[in-house]
Amino acid sequence: MSGRLSPQRSHPIRRLKGYCPLTFPTKVWSDIIPVATAFFYAPAQLTGTLPVFHVVYPFGMKQNNLSDLQDDPGDYGVWPPVRRRKVVLPLVLFVLTCLSTFWVGVTEWNPTWPSIHIAAAILGPLFEPLLGFDSSASAQRMMNVRLMILENSLTGLTYMGAVLLILFLHEMGHFVATLIYKVPASLPFFLPFPINPIGTLGAVIGMQGYIADRKQIFDIGIAGPIAGLVAAVPIAWFGVAQLDLTTQPYGGLGFRLPLLMQWFAQSSQVPGFSPESVVWLNQLNPLFVAGWVGMLITGLNMMPVGQLDGGHVTYTLFGSVAHKIARLTLVFAIAFMVYHQSFVLVIMVVLLLLVGTDHPPTRDDRVKLGAFRWTLGLVSLVIPVLCFPPLIFEMR
Repeated sequence: MSGRLSPQRSHPIRRLKGYCPLTFPTKVWSDIIPVATAFFYAPAQLTGTLPVFHVVYPFGMKQNNLSDLQDDPGDYGVWPPVRRRKVVLPLVLFVLTCLSTFWVGVTEWNPTWPSIHIAAAILGPLFEPLLGFDSSASAQRMMNVRLMILENSLTGLTYMGAVLLILFLHEMGHFVATLIYKVPASLPFFLPFPINPIGTLGAVIGMQGYIADRKQIFDIGIAGPIAGLVAAVPIAWFGVAQLDLTTQPYGGLGFRLPLLMQWFAQSSQVPGFSPESVVWLNQLNPLFVAGWVGMLITGLNMMPVGQLDGGHVTYTLFGSVAHKIARLTLVFAIAFMVYHQSFVLVIMVVLLLLVGTDHPPTRDDRVKLGAFRWTLGLVSLVIPVLCFPPLIFEMR
């Protein structure tokens, strides 16, 4: 990989600030769930129009001839200057995600029409011809929304707290691992989305992952799912235990259960449960939905594709064989969606195809993982089977 110091080189080096025409590998970690890829990797061309980067090169190389760096990619490294972490934007996005998940909770995970009613009340003249709303009823619609918020505020707060705890722990798993290995990373950017059934698209962390070696990438990648499951498993357990599937279902959206939550339902003896059960909108509770979202995020991230968490694990375990695993996984996913006519994750699949299914090399792929990491990595490969509901939603 270009832009990296060779671990075998022992010659002295010195540092120069200047422009570099080389291809610079940039990695951005993201857990945009469920409609985007969990990790993004893109090469960006450095030109004289871009800010100054630090160029590390062997002692004795001509300082004014950076083209010499291309003679031996193992002789050089290109590192961006250290930047101060942004605090204001992550904090603002976190607050907005709190509001977004609270809103979805108070609407009982059906935010579409309440959101339209609020927009119609505020922008009545624009919505009248489009949706046939009577602007004279805007005050009544706003009153109904206020009453809904007051009536369901505890549900909204419970869901907000539970789902953000899972997301926060997941991101902190990655973030703390980058701190341990001194890999520069941003604070988590939470992504609010108040008009989908879960109120968020997950979170994003930017990091300079090309600095990390094989063992470090393994630890950083697997730390997020493990940390998230620490909260998701008990939250899902208590949420499933509160279900009552004997009530007459209504609502156009149903949540399908992953295998692990089916086991929880069987052990809790949920009334009316069967392996084919779908939990409809009127049967939901905030802990169940938060746990379900946590399972979805974790199972999706552990798919062995590209730079998803599972892609990190399979690459660090199996090397280039992980590229074949990733391609086969995507082929199977596309065939499954077409056969079942379930296209909830089609955007994510398209993004993964555009970004690429192959995991890039680490700083040093020869670092040994050890028996414990090998065992942990192999066991973690069953997480998608346990946590990911293949059909996700059912519509009617």
